[in-house]
Amino acid sequence: MMYPNQGGVVLTHLTKLLSICFVLCTLTIRCTNSEVYTALAEMEELLETESVLITSLDGYLKVQQQKLDYLKNKLGEYQREHEDAATDMPAYVSNPINAYLLTKRLTTDWRQVENLMAHDVGVEFLTNITNYRHVLKFPSDEDLNGAAVALMRLQDTYKLDTSSVARGMLNGIQYSTAMSSDDCFELGRQSYVNHDYYHTVLWMNEAMTRLQEEPHNQTQTFTRADILEYLAFSTYKQGNVESALTMTNELLELTPDHERARGNKVFYEKEIAELKAESKVKGDDGSDSTPVSDLPISKGDPSLYTFNERKSYEMLCRGELKPSPADLRPLRCRYVNNNVPFLRLGPLKLEEAYLDPYIVIYHDVMRDNEIELIKKMARPRFRRATVQNSVTGELETANYRISKSAWLRTEEHEIIENIVQRTEDMTGLDMSVAEELQVVNYGIGGHYEPHFDFARKDEVRAFQGLNTGNRIATVLFYMSDVEQGGATVFTNIRIALWPKKGSAAFWYNLHKSGEGDYRTRHAACPVLTGSKWVSNKWIHERNQEFRRPCGLEPDHGEFAI
Repeated sequence: MMYPNQGGVVLTHLTKLLSICFVLCTLTIRCTNSEVYTALAEMEELLETESVLITSLDGYLKVQQQKLDYLKNKLGEYQREHEDAATDMPAYVSNPINAYLLTKRLTTDWRQVENLMAHDVGVEFLTNITNYRHVLKFPSDEDLNGAAVALMRLQDTYKLDTSSVARGMLNGIQYSTAMSSDDCFELGRQSYVNHDYYHTVLWMNEAMTRLQEEPHNQTQTFTRADILEYLAFSTYKQGNVESALTMTNELLELTPDHERARGNKVFYEKEIAELKAESKVKGDDGSDSTPVSDLPISKGDPSLYTFNERKSYEMLCRGELKPSPADLRPLRCRYVNNNVPFLRLGPLKLEEAYLDPYIVIYHDVMRDNEIELIKKMARPRFRRATVQNSVTGELETANYRISKSAWLRTEEHEIIENIVQRTEDMTGLDMSVAEELQVVNYGIGGHYEPHFDFARKDEVRAFQGLNTGNRIATVLFYMSDVEQGGATVFTNIRIALWPKKGSAAFWYNLHKSGEGDYRTRHAACPVLTGSKWVSNKWIHERNQEFRRPCGLEPDHGEFAI
């Protein structure tokens, strides 16, 4: 299926008009060579030719004016959005809708503008823009897909209504300008590429609604028929054959010669007949008899955790699972010095979040100037965050961890040394076997799905190069407040820690026996709006023998992964 570029109708008309002009100019030259001037009758024919040329030129200018008007509108739209963003750039890009639309403007939208400019007299301007691609950072099509997937993740996790998101609202708060039908269509198309038929249907329906509400646009990149094709096939993949047939019939009314639609109509009718006769779906085995689609598809990664855990994870992220009064009653807040002489002068503020496993939050343990320095040092080193392959032990990127990270060595700056010493004072553990300070910034819908910080018994290659044993404990510093979302949730014990700038969470990943504590399985919820900055220290077993000695009795039971 061919999808015209933005402005494709304009360019088609322009090409036709230029062809007409070329033919008529050729005819005029032939008449001149035949000494047309010697007969007034033939000159009258030239006047008729000139009349056609004038009409053609008038049409050409009108098309050019339409093109200029379109580009002016785009310029005004881009300038308005950029001016809004310039007032507070961090806040603007931390909004996932703004981030998606910015990515879309710099991929599909800007490519469409370039296509129009390429057929204009201002070729030198296009050359400059093309040259900028080698200097400036442009998002790729993969970035666009990632931004779309992030919006889908946020929509699911926080139960966001499709039409509200399209209006620029997140949880009832207006954050950005509304999406156009084209924006919604692209979201649906990206979902389809990922085999996500559920969201394809949601966003294609929204695109259809907005297409009907918007004034007619000659440069529209898609038609009602395009939407119906996506909707019909995606609805079929969801198991609703009758709706797929209804949409296919509507598609054929618009484009009767649509070859795939005609074939799919026959298939759907046969499928419905078999369902009525046998109450059993047939033909969905990947054979040639299944409906045909040449729409682009790429394979998506399956979920790595169970439905029940996903449900708990999302409910915790939304704040729907909260500790009962009985759970909260034994928890305490207090000042502690951990027998550290320095802390006797300025004790730490400790808040208990859970007793078994013991999870605490230290408040006001990182100052603003320290946070800004760490951010400044980390930014130039940011790379896509990785996870360790449980089989090979190698580091690799994964869709279930969407963020960028950097590592800062302790000796690089006095402030980092102070933070590491503060971490030792907080935990009572030896920092000589801790990993370097990892700084993480979560992007659009940034998250880290449920995982363990420690290595399980089958992960024999984990931390092999460090030679410092397993990760005994985790300290997680929150370096920003997050407007909505971004909690750290523990899916087994069902608690959520909400980011608070300057605070730090601390928990043990291992029992005193050295066995992993599977109750510490945790996740980073998607950031709905705002920018989430964290840093963490993973502390290892070696040299902790006298800091956290083994008990005389086993302190762990049998926990299933």
